[in-house]
Amino acid sequence: MDSIPAKHIVTNRKTPGQWFGTDFNMNIYRGCSHGCIYCDSRSACYGIEDFDTVHAKEDALRIIRDDLRRKTKKGVVGMGAMSDPYNPQEEHALLTRHALELIDAFEFGVTIATKSDLILRDMDILQSIARHSPVLLKITITAAEDSLCGKVEPHAPASSLRFEAIRRLSEAGLFAGILLMPVLPFIEDTDENILAIVEKAAQAGARFIYPAFGMTLRDRQRDYYYGKLIERFPQERLIARYQARYGSSYMCTSPRAQHLWEIFAQSCREKKILYDMKDITCAYKRGYGDPQLTLQI
Repeated sequence: MDSIPAKHIVTNRKTPGQWFGTDFNMNIYRGCSHGCIYCDSRSACYGIEDFDTVHAKEDALRIIRDDLRRKTKKGVVGMGAMSDPYNPQEEHALLTRHALELIDAFEFGVTIATKSDLILRDMDILQSIARHSPVLLKITITAAEDSLCGKVEPHAPASSLRFEAIRRLSEAGLFAGILLMPVLPFIEDTDENILAIVEKAAQAGARFIYPAFGMTLRDRQRDYYYGKLIERFPQERLIARYQARYGSSYMCTSPRAQHLWEIFAQSCREKKILYDMKDITCAYKRGYGDPQLTLQI
């Protein structure tokens, strides 16, 4: 795994607190090898060439230590915005694990977005952080069944392994749930898929599910995605349906979004699973001394 230079790794969010109460961003890796056919990070605006090759940021742990030390106010560090912190390379590189140790030492909180059950390896550190600061663990699951997951997220751990990871994290007392995004139009936006994810989430003890019933498409990302549709779904004429519905639009909301939202929200309410971002943020931060947070029931 090659390295790339970096000056700072823990950076201030432009709108702190709006995305699950996160104050800072941290991306230790650049690129991702999970091979998800829909990934927005392939877009040209991010300037990542050869996105499927993972690079680590040079001298990352020293930079993270210095970045955290310079912060005048503690807060919640978000991991996984641009590149999965639990890429397969992390199993041996241990950069995410050591970064969590630094977050713990400087008494910051953390939110993590990942598609990997490798996060289970670091439960001990996550539990240590949770003793002093908020911890939110977001496992992305977009397909209830492993067969469909293998087509749209070919090199990531199967959905069944991610549901099991949520179960184990929840049993360990950590605040874990699902990012149900993106929901691919004409592929994943069925009642059966959405309701099955909610049911399996409930069985795993997930505290929340946060959805987006649609996806984004632009430039290189669109070209890559369309190529994979031909390869993975050759009989379904999906490209013609996308072009007729969305043209060159960036936001591609499922034509079934309103209906899916209604059945999703009803199912979550029945199973007492949070699905509103404000409620999720209030719940995982409750007890950590923020008087502005009030959970809406």
